[in-house]
Amino acid sequence: MRVIGLDVHRSFAVAAFLEDGQLRAGQRIVLEHDAVVHFAQTLRPDDEVVIEATGNTAAVVRLIAPHVRRVAIANPLQTRAIASAKVKTDKIDAGVLAKLHASGFLPEVWSPDEDTLALRRLVAERVQLVTHATRLKNRIHSVLHANLIPPYGGKLFTKGGRAWLAELPLAEDQRRAIERHLREFDRTADEIATMDRAIARRSLDDPRAQRLMTVGGINAVVAVSLLAAIGDVGRFSSPEKLVSYFGLNPSVRQSGDRPAYHGRISKQGRAHARAMLVEAAWAVATGPGPLRAFFIRIRQRRGDQVAAVATARKLAVLAWHLLSKGTDYAWARPALVAWKRRKLELQAGEPSRRGGNKPGPASEYSLRDVRDREREWLGMAEEEYRQFVSAWQTQPPPGRKPQKHTK
Repeated sequence: MRVIGLDVHRSFAVAAFLEDGQLRAGQRIVLEHDAVVHFAQTLRPDDEVVIEATGNTAAVVRLIAPHVRRVAIANPLQTRAIASAKVKTDKIDAGVLAKLHASGFLPEVWSPDEDTLALRRLVAERVQLVTHATRLKNRIHSVLHANLIPPYGGKLFTKGGRAWLAELPLAEDQRRAIERHLREFDRTADEIATMDRAIARRSLDDPRAQRLMTVGGINAVVAVSLLAAIGDVGRFSSPEKLVSYFGLNPSVRQSGDRPAYHGRISKQGRAHARAMLVEAAWAVATGPGPLRAFFIRIRQRRGDQVAAVATARKLAVLAWHLLSKGTDYAWARPALVAWKRRKLELQAGEPSRRGGNKPGPASEYSLRDVRDREREWLGMAEEEYRQFVSAWQTQPPPGRKPQKHTK
């Protein structure tokens, strides 16, 4: 069996062949479709190829995988920590990858399937559009700030806010700049709406997304973003593994006989999924239920930001259990879940059912009595959580002063 290490760059890759303990430098491969296919055809069916995770890794793996036994993807952060060297060339890097894999010390990353890759591209494109829309908003606000114009009292980018913008005493060039930014913002908003329709269709067809959306603060965008990052939840043996994958685990420092120091979260992982969980945590804090009680308990001790991150970690653990066990959230609100699904159907382009005598699937959510009854039920669960937490007796580690417990 041969092990082929590939040191991949933007436009080319350098190969190294390890066979019978002998390392041999290979050729330089141009990273174009036909060139990569031609290189793959020269490999043996029992070869194993090693490549670092980078921007074009998925395309290279897709072309090489049918011709070899296995393609391993190395974690670049951990590989650098293991194989740091003063002498560094492309041939040496490729050879190091091959040796690490042959010796069983290669830190690998999971290779997503085609469906997960498509989902990640969908989420990444929406992120880019939202970032661009935010940048356009900031440019308009910067023009107003430069002209000493106080902020608008309502939502600036609504019909009323735009009418207010049109009446401002601005120089002609700055007025043209605002109009240009508004036109670009409207175009970007249309693109975001198109992406949201695609996400809605994916959510309706994926029972995992429907299961995550039984949690009150998780909508379709958050659910799909989490699924794109997670892929196969079976690759995480415990919820702590998933928390670490999102970078929501605290950093730990310990040396010698000193006690371990737990610091801020590591932020080593899927940044967008982590941001989505924090966004969902803020939404969860506005509705009744045990999660809000948890948010309030942490906020009273550590403040809003720490409470949001802690609740995001709790949501990651909850997502692992829901996806691993194939169950819905125990404290789901049935009327709210039905309304969220119907909203997705309309967003995906399904026809409206108004005008008929038969009530729709989400009609109960429009009844105030139903909403109040569900909120009262969750309020009882929230109070039970508070009572449960109040019974805890915290024992501080030796050498530390006991802290006053806050409900």
